[in-house]
Amino acid sequence: MPIWGIDLGGTKIEGVILKSAEEPEVLLRERIATEADQGYDHIIGRISLLISQMKEQSGLAPEKIGIGTPGAMDPITGAMKNSNTTSLNDRPFFDDLQTKLGFPVKMANDANCFALAEARMGIVRDKLPDAQVVFGVIMGTGVGGGLVIDGRVINGRQGIAGEWGHNFLDESGGVCYCGKVGCVERVISGKNLERYHFETFGKQVKLKDLYQRHLTGQDEQASHTINRLLTQFGKALAVVINILDPDAIVLGGGVGNIDLLYTEGIQEIKKHVFNTTLDTVILKPKLGDSAGVFGAAFLVA
Repeated sequence: MPIWGIDLGGTKIEGVILKSAEEPEVLLRERIATEADQGYDHIIGRISLLISQMKEQSGLAPEKIGIGTPGAMDPITGAMKNSNTTSLNDRPFFDDLQTKLGFPVKMANDANCFALAEARMGIVRDKLPDAQVVFGVIMGTGVGGGLVIDGRVINGRQGIAGEWGHNFLDESGGVCYCGKVGCVERVISGKNLERYHFETFGKQVKLKDLYQRHLTGQDEQASHTINRLLTQFGKALAVVINILDPDAIVLGGGVGNIDLLYTEGIQEIKKHVFNTTLDTVILKPKLGDSAGVFGAAFLVA
């Protein structure tokens, strides 16, 4: 049976129809602008419009649909929280969307959808098909994560499962937008690595350029910032491994493209894991920008 997914982003809404969970061949993929600046009700209307267009183009109709969202729904209050599409926050988005569409909806945040996609049809399925516990990492402008166990997203009692980006890591990160100090996100996200380098050395340099300068071995300041990333990455991810002991971790986001995370970064993790060896498989993602919408579809598999 075909499975349908929607990935709600700040600038675009993308939809996909996959042939089935067992044969995830793309039957249709479509996207439209979110037009988030026009408000909460307009966003719901745009999702409905996209689904109508997909029904018309495919000749199919969904019995239910998976939605990947920025932020998360609080399971206790039913309201959205922690979304950078701020008009969604504190609103009963799940209930309102389901009422608008007229059929069941399953919802998870974008990091959970990333983890689910890589587990069910991406790199984990290719490399470690028997994996039971998969942790998906997003390290980009921010830091987030998603937890999948036995092919199912785990949202948690408060809807914050996987949010390792707001664990405490180091006071040098300063005050986070969440109001806490020293969050993982404030230390090893792309924009905060660039901020740290500017505040320390007075130079505004993009992370990808810092990394290339580090590889030359001739820029001590760039090497300082990249080595700090590797050290703090090891400390931060070791906490996740000590608690969950996942079979596999997939590193997504722009910072995850730094190859040294898979060599020197793993050596840093080993220093802090409560084990004599590190048997956790650390993987590069396979699906790229497609992971969010594919994972949304698998919510209803």
